[in-house]
Amino acid sequence: MSTTHDHGHDGHEPGDGLGTDVVLREGEDAGRFPNPGMGPHRPRRSDVDPAANKRAERQVVALFTVSIVGAIGFIVAYFALPLDETPERLRISNLALGLGLALSLLGIGLAAVHWAKALMNDHEKAEDRHAQRSSDETRAQAVQVLKDGAQDSAIGRRGVLKGALVSSLALFPLTIALPLIGEVGEDWDVSKFKRTMWAKNKKLTIDPTGRPIKAADVTIGSVVHVIPEGLDETDAPLDEKAKAVVLLVRLDPRDIKSEQGEGWSYDGIVAFSKICTHVGCPVALYEQQTHHLLCPCHQSTFDVADSAKVVFGPAKRPLPQLPITVDDEGYLVAQSDFHEPIGPSFWERLR
Repeated sequence: MSTTHDHGHDGHEPGDGLGTDVVLREGEDAGRFPNPGMGPHRPRRSDVDPAANKRAERQVVALFTVSIVGAIGFIVAYFALPLDETPERLRISNLALGLGLALSLLGIGLAAVHWAKALMNDHEKAEDRHAQRSSDETRAQAVQVLKDGAQDSAIGRRGVLKGALVSSLALFPLTIALPLIGEVGEDWDVSKFKRTMWAKNKKLTIDPTGRPIKAADVTIGSVVHVIPEGLDETDAPLDEKAKAVVLLVRLDPRDIKSEQGEGWSYDGIVAFSKICTHVGCPVALYEQQTHHLLCPCHQSTFDVADSAKVVFGPAKRPLPQLPITVDDEGYLVAQSDFHEPIGPSFWERLR
């Protein structure tokens, strides 16, 4: 016996494919759909053709080999192309490291996917839901399923495939570990982060030309990327620039709500570190109407008119303010270095 519910009131005839016909067997719950069951299994080419199976195995091995080559390439590039102070060498080094890392990780990912799709068992299976804590018998069955899966993957009988898998997985972590460990003798002097090139009477110059800036040249609403005078003459200009780069903004003095120090601005011109206090990204997006600085990495937002305090996002501290004034010729100069370390938190930082 069966019951048919016709929903033909929408203008469609029952059974025409456009209405909704639900046929229930005797004893079935009208609020549930019947279980359609598993569809018929369709064997893959690699299941019925030994040559196709072997070809798929060679493809997986080739992908793992790509990962191995990428990892080795990363290691070679790390030692053969050390970071240099010139932008060109830095670009080449980053490109080589990025390609090696990408190939290493991509090879493992593609190999795993292709292995699963072409060589492992693809029969669909269904398991009933049960209590979160399985019984001891179920746990033993789970272990057996894992063993069966390993046996089904035939990894024990595929020596070349197993060697490629182990080699790629063994080499890939080195692409992450090497940059973290660093070269032998690397400088861990964190006190360098507590100071920059800025000093009393050090002129503010335009990045990257190094041209000094007069206060009269900065109009209300304008933003200027600033570096300290003489940056290119230092032993490590890129390292110094990474700490000392500043964003200069001119506001209407009446819009300034607060400063981090008395007299640290000049006629509405304020200068703040360009390094985000979250993870060190360059803060460079200025909203003229709201006086907000936005970090493009994680959307931390700072209010320039109110001591660069955080108004949104994950950053926890305001951007450090650089005390500025003008010299006798009208050029903008620093009154001193920043009064606190710039950038994100690090060990040994007091606040």
